[in-house]
Amino acid sequence: MNGWMRGKAWLGAVVAGCVLASAPAVAKDGVAEPAAQEYRLGPGDGLKISVFQNPDLSLETRVSETGAISYPLVGNVQVGGLSVAGAEKAIADGLRKGGYVLQPQVTVVLQQVRGAQVAVLGQVARPGRYPLESTAMKVTDALALAGGMAPQGADKVILTGMRGGRRVRAEIDVTDLFVTWTPEKDVPIQAGDTLYVNRAPQVYVYGEVQRAGAYRIERQMTVLQALAMGGGLNQRGTERGVRIHRRGEDGTTRILTPQLNDPVQADDVVVVREALF
Repeated sequence: MNGWMRGKAWLGAVVAGCVLASAPAVAKDGVAEPAAQEYRLGPGDGLKISVFQNPDLSLETRVSETGAISYPLVGNVQVGGLSVAGAEKAIADGLRKGGYVLQPQVTVVLQQVRGAQVAVLGQVARPGRYPLESTAMKVTDALALAGGMAPQGADKVILTGMRGGRRVRAEIDVTDLFVTWTPEKDVPIQAGDTLYVNRAPQVYVYGEVQRAGAYRIERQMTVLQALAMGGGLNQRGTERGVRIHRRGEDGTTRILTPQLNDPVQADDVVVVREALF
């Protein structure tokens, strides 16, 4: 099994085994789906409120900067920091205590999330903090808000956040979501999450080639493809003189004599020696 396949298997295990929410609903990959009722309302959140058999009390509003809403008959109701269920209870209590509705059945629908934000950092077009537009936002949605991955960005995004009072971390291969069509790995995000796109791994081509330099490692890239990125061998180079300088986990560097169809690894230095006639 080559390095790329080992990394892919490891990534699958991370995503499948990482607990990303404390809600009871669980997706196919073992990642728990966040429930809307557990979301805590914040300033800017859009709400649609209705009361059973009382259409005159229907209202669409936003939570103010102070965390309150202005509701008919009741006045200001503090909903900031409450769950959706908590907001329903607070409004119902106001209607009941005021004697306006004896047994109010209040329904609150969270239409738009503005009070919650996610940070998208690293190799993306527009790094920054973005509001969660809904409680159903996923990793790819947040990346789209940031303009997508930059050309030098890696295929994987690192997700960190808090779930159930525990800090969690997962690596998600965004390209693999669509190449192998595994949308269940496009996990939900929550307020306070951070997405980080690292720089893509590189291979260094050096010696008797047309264009020596550092190049992005594409999926399953071989030695021959890496040499092609450097424009191929020049007149003095020879395929028999191709060597790879590869650093091991112990920090030592080994010099390998590869086949042209062997895969390259991150930070490999491919050196082409001069032909000896």
